[in-house]
Order: sequence, then structure tokens, then C-alpha cells
Amino acid sequence: MMKRELSLPFDMPPAKPPSFPDRIFDVRDFGAVDDGTTVNTQALHRAIEACHVGGGGVVLIPAGAWVTGPIHLRSNVNLRLEGDALVRFSTRFADYLPVVFTRWEGIECYNYSPLIYARDCENIAVTGEGTFDGQGGAWWHWKKLQQEAAKALYDAEFNRIPVEERVYGTEEAALRPQFLQTIHCRNVLVEGVTFLNGPMWTIHPVYCENVLVRNVSVQTTGPNTDGLNPDSCRNVIVEGCSFSTGDDCIAINSGMNEDGWRVGRPCENIVIRNCHMSEGHGAVAIGSGMSGGVRNVYVSDCRFTGGDQGIRLKSMRGRGGIVENVHFENIQMAGLRQEAIVLNMFYGSSTAASRSDTAPAFRNVHIKNVTCESARVAVAICGLPEQPIERVVLDNLRLNAIEGIQCQDVDDLTLSDVSGVVQEEPLFSCSNIRGLSVTNMTLESPQRRSDL
Repeated sequence: MMKRELSLPFDMPPAKPPSFPDRIFDVRDFGAVDDGTTVNTQALHRAIEACHVGGGGVVLIPAGAWVTGPIHLRSNVNLRLEGDALVRFSTRFADYLPVVFTRWEGIECYNYSPLIYARDCENIAVTGEGTFDGQGGAWWHWKKLQQEAAKALYDAEFNRIPVEERVYGTEEAALRPQFLQTIHCRNVLVEGVTFLNGPMWTIHPVYCENVLVRNVSVQTTGPNTDGLNPDSCRNVIVEGCSFSTGDDCIAINSGMNEDGWRVGRPCENIVIRNCHMSEGHGAVAIGSGMSGGVRNVYVSDCRFTGGDQGIRLKSMRGRGGIVENVHFENIQMAGLRQEAIVLNMFYGSSTAASRSDTAPAFRNVHIKNVTCESARVAVAICGLPEQPIERVVLDNLRLNAIEGIQCQDVDDLTLSDVSGVVQEEPLFSCSNIRGLSVTNMTLESPQRRSDL
């Protein structure tokens, strides 16, 4: 798709990428060795510290094969990989200790350090044309071992356990670290690099402001290996990126259940454009950890060419929080195994289920100029009986699917200029819809044609 000038349906300041002094700190000058076996954690630490203390600049990782443990960034540091640089992260779990403050699937705690980590920093970047290999396969089996610790963590706020006492970072707890996490940071740039096979979530900005992610490639296949998770952040732009992931390609979050309410920080002013999602559970998702609220999201000019679902909003009883002012436009989809468009407030039970029945809210969702060549279900919208989804507009959609449009528990649903070929009856079904407006909807099937 051609790149268009950015025009937003909400107010948002222009992106201002961080700038850095023209100083180079070559990791080789600090003892790093590119023999593919030497663990260079301390050498990279020395280079980053010297750059930070010296007033900032570029920490350069040249072409070569480098092995390291966790990389901790500092303010005014641009970590740059040359084009033929390959950084492989240690698979020795103890290398990621001591524990650091983190947000793990929407809950604050202390856990293993992310592979690349920054806390309370300003003006930081990870750039270049090289590749980070998280070697996440060493961690992925922990997904089957984490249930007990994850359940205790999800219940921690309900049980009034202070954050300082939520300390994990053991093989018994088996809570995997993120690949790149920036937490409480301002002016963050991630550009050009490739991320392969992280332990869990790949790019995870938390409580950050002014975040720019562009021309990045994420390729990962393990469980819960989301591509990008803006989490209670403000003013985020994602553009020109490609994703093939083992979970959602992009998932916008703001905390989980009671802990999300306690923190009370929404994710707002999020722009995603000119991206390609080729595999994942959802191409662009909001939730299910949206308890702090999500508002002002604009997704445009993207291609979804595989995976389970395309546009995916998900929540459940107990989450609370409000998702509002969401806009998708100029989206091309093909080859989806499930829904092209799904707004689901019955996301399902999991270890992350809340102790309460507090209902979330979805409202003001606008989806227009969307085509889908093939999917299992064209559209599925499912609100809660006690909290219907409010004000949904579907405009200029061309959707080909096995099943048609299914809607229940929605207040103010508008469908305009919707067409497509649906293989199975019914073409359009709805229940508990209050305020339905349909204009120029034409759905065809091998058996009949439905004009509304």
C-alpha cells in the first residue's frame, strides 16, 4: 500500500524521535569479542555506561556473531547494530538475575530481566540493520510450568500482596521474561532491526511516552510470543513493520483486572500504519488486558495475510476498563482461519480470570474500507447482556467468508455499503440489537442473495 499523509481522528502531538550526540562507543573497545561463544554481557555494560556518563551517543555492535546476557540501556544511549551483526542471547537462565521491576501480562512484579531492558530512561533507541536472536526455544516449555505462579500473580492485588513482595525469577515459578521492555521511559525509538524468537512478548513498552517503532521485523513462533504490546503508554507510532508471531502480532494493553485498576493508566493515542502481519492469533488486537482503559487508536493501510483473526477486540467479565474511540481503515486481509473482524466480550476463562464480575465497556468503534478475500467468519460482534457494545460503525466492507455477520448485544450498530460472498446460512444474524441501521448491504451465497 502507498503511504499516505497522517490525518488522525483525535488530537496527538507529532512524533519526535530522540536525537543523540555524534559519538561512537564501539563495544570492541570495551572488551567484546565476536567469536560466537564469548559471553559479552559485561563488555556491553561497560560500553553503555561509558556512553551514558559521557553525555550520550551510539553504542555500536559491529558485524559479527555476538553472545550476551541481558542488555540494560541508559538514558541518551542508541544501541545500534550493523547490518551483519547477529546478537544471540544466553540460554542460561541465571544470567537474567537479579530480578527487575516489570509488568508481566498486566501485573506488576519482580521477575527475570528482559533480554533488553530500560527503566526510568529518556532518549533511548535500538536501531540498525542487524538481528537479535532471543533463542527463546530454551524458555518456551515454561508455558506448561507457569500456571501456579501465574495464578498467584493474577490474584496478588485481590489478595493485597504489595508489589515489593511479588518476587519471582525462579525456574520453579517459570515466568518467562520479555525480549525488549522499556518501562517508565520517554522518547523511545526502535528502528530497522530484526527480532527472532524471544522467550515471550517481543517489544513491550510499559508506562512510556513518545514511542516510535518503525521498519522493524519480528519473527517468532513460541507460545505467547506477541510481536508488540504497547502497555499503558501514551503517544505511540508503529509504521512499516512486519510480524509473524506465535500470538497476537500487535496487542494494545493497559493492565489486568484489579492490578490494572490500581495503576489506572490507560493506553492512549496509538497509531499503527503501513504494517504487514503474516501470522499470529490476531493481527491487531486490543486486550484482553485492558483494565486501565484504551482510547484513541488508529490503524490504517495495513495488510493481514494469514493467521487466525484480523481486527480483534477482546475482553471478559472482571476486566473492567473502557475501550473507546477505535478506528480501523484501509485494511486488506486474506487467508484468515477464523474471524476477519471480531469484537468479543466473552473472551473466555483462563488463569487470568478476575475475582469480580466487573464488566468492561467497548464503545465508538469505527471500521471502514476493509477487504477480506477469505476468512472463516466475516464479522462477529458479541457484547455482554448487562454491558452491550456501544456505537459500532462498519462502512465499506468487502468480505468473503464461510460464515457471515453475527451480532448480539450491541447498542447503535451501523452497517453501510457492506458486501461479500458467504458460503453458509445465515448470511446475517443478530439478537439484542438496539438501534440497527443498515444501508446498502449485499451478501451473496451459493443458495441465495440477501439485499438489505
